Amino acid sequence: MSAAAKTIAPDAAAGKAWMEAQKDALKTGRVDEVLRALVPHREAPDVSDDQAPVRVCHRYLGARKDQLKYREALAEGLPIGSGEIESAHRYVAQKRLKLPGAWWLVEHAEHMLALRINRLNGDWEAYWAALAANPPAPANLNRPKVSPNAAA
Repeated sequence: MSAAAKTIAPDAAAGKAWMEAQKDALKTGRVDEVLRALVPHREAPDVSDDQAPVRVCHRYLGARKDQLKYREALAEGLPIGSGEIESAHRYVAQKRLKLPGAWWLVEHAEHMLALRINRLNGDWEAYWAALAANPPAPANLNRPKVSPNAAA
């Protein structure tokens, strides 16, 4: 959306104000309002995507309307920025998989990460209870199901 803001409002102050208004709309569940704000500024169809930031932004947001539930995430105390998630590899993956002297087969690392995520999401006990109730065969296929929690 930042690139779209620079196209819509080239003046830095105006661009910042436009961007803040759109972020507020997204955080309060008004995705359609943001899409409507983009429509009059969309580039012509014959302009390539790398030269059409408004159209690319509109398409991106429009295709992900059902994923932009910022209001609900904020109400649950969940992070909405990507920074926390993008940096999670340091404390989810690397902290466990890069211990001094530790080594892993690539095919087992995914299972270890899935267990770490279950633990961090607070699903550790539920995972093991479900596994005990319905043991897999063979034992190496005990990949945890997707967490019902939205974090991590």
